[in-house]
Amino acid sequence: MIKVDKLNILTAGMPLSTPKNGGYSAAFQILEQMGLDGLEVEFVHGVRMSDDTKKFLKQISKEKGFLLTSHGPFYINLNSKEKEKVKASVKRIVETAQAAQDFGGYSITYHAAFYMGRDKEVVYNQVKTQTQKIVEELEKNNIKNVWIRPETTGKSTQWGDYEEIIRLSKEFEQVLPCVDFSHVHARTGGAYNTYDEFCKILDRISTELGQKAIDNFHAHIAGIEYTSKGEKRHLIFEQADMNYKDLLKAMKSFGVKGALVCESPNIEIDAKILKDYYVSL
Repeated sequence: MIKVDKLNILTAGMPLSTPKNGGYSAAFQILEQMGLDGLEVEFVHGVRMSDDTKKFLKQISKEKGFLLTSHGPFYINLNSKEKEKVKASVKRIVETAQAAQDFGGYSITYHAAFYMGRDKEVVYNQVKTQTQKIVEELEKNNIKNVWIRPETTGKSTQWGDYEEIIRLSKEFEQVLPCVDFSHVHARTGGAYNTYDEFCKILDRISTELGQKAIDNFHAHIAGIEYTSKGEKRHLIFEQADMNYKDLLKAMKSFGVKGALVCESPNIEIDAKILKDYYVSL
């Protein structure tokens, strides 16, 4: 595993100001100029990346000290009623992990499943069974240098409240949570937005999973709009009630190390706000 010695602030994908033909080379120049720490590679519709790109990412992250994470494709549902879709979901997660290992990535995340009207315990066991298959595939393919992380989800129809993610992480050595604090906030209808509530999550993770989970963290944050049903859409911090300042204070208190990925619609601007405030603490 890649060792991290601080909390790194990342953008979700290339900065929006990256020129159309600039690619990753221009993206990293922007990140460096802004004093940001890396980015999350977004595999939206499938895991496609050339060997040259992987080589470039590995080289620049090593040279410049950038941290790289990866988000698996959207088409993942380990609890689909169709066996082929479950199989394809496992494959996409393994492919994401393989790509991340190839380009020197630290961690991958994905939205694991939907409840599909089924009992929560039944769905948990299905996700666990498929995660076992994922872990076996990783072992078979010698993919051992990246953390595998189901992400906390923003709607009650999606599997993945933070307690479910912690529970699953206890079962597998290579699995840890990706805590999307905006999703937790939206899923609970506006709760989990104070220093004490953020500390409650971090304390629970620390208690249940040990110090390694705090020293190897992966989190998402954005401004967020939500209803009683949960997440509606991402917003910039200025337009939302997401209390990022208290979150950063809580993370500082716990000495969290790893990646905090900004998913606001203006990714690099809000990422810079996060970085500047964190450094000021």
